[in-house]
Amino acid sequence: MTNPHTIEIRLAQRDDAPALHAMICEIGKATGCADKIASSPEDLARDGFGEHRAFEALIAIDDDTPVAMCLFFPSYSTFRGRAGLYIQDLYVAPSHRGGGFAKRLVSAVTKHAHASGKSYIRLSVDAENAVGQRFYEKLGMRHADDEKIYVLDSDAFDTLMGSN
Repeated sequence: MTNPHTIEIRLAQRDDAPALHAMICEIGKATGCADKIASSPEDLARDGFGEHRAFEALIAIDDDTPVAMCLFFPSYSTFRGRAGLYIQDLYVAPSHRGGGFAKRLVSAVTKHAHASGKSYIRLSVDAENAVGQRFYEKLGMRHADDEKIYVLDSDAFDTLMGSN
């Protein structure tokens, strides 16, 4: 068990991009999607820490070692008429699972959202990730039965972009 006094959770900085990317790659491996990861640490540095940030992330550090992260970005609900945050990635290293890191990270994102005038958190969970689904339900999140996530990318994105 880790010593809770050595753990720091803070907003990620540009220098954390390689660690964030390594954790994203671990998510890819765990979900069987490692071959789909086309991003690089340089992409994260550019898009998360430049002038026009596409995302923010919290990172947990244990004695100078990154062990967990939560990457998120703004969301808006026209039904609620309110802004929120969308959690894209949540990862805790196997060595630190069961220590409350995931809950601490989601709680910190919630506080960050509230402090910036946002009123909800959204996310999606891999359909096969029953452990993750139970975790989010324990936090009080509910599954949106009335929604399905659709993605437009790759050739379909290029085709639609080129149509009139």
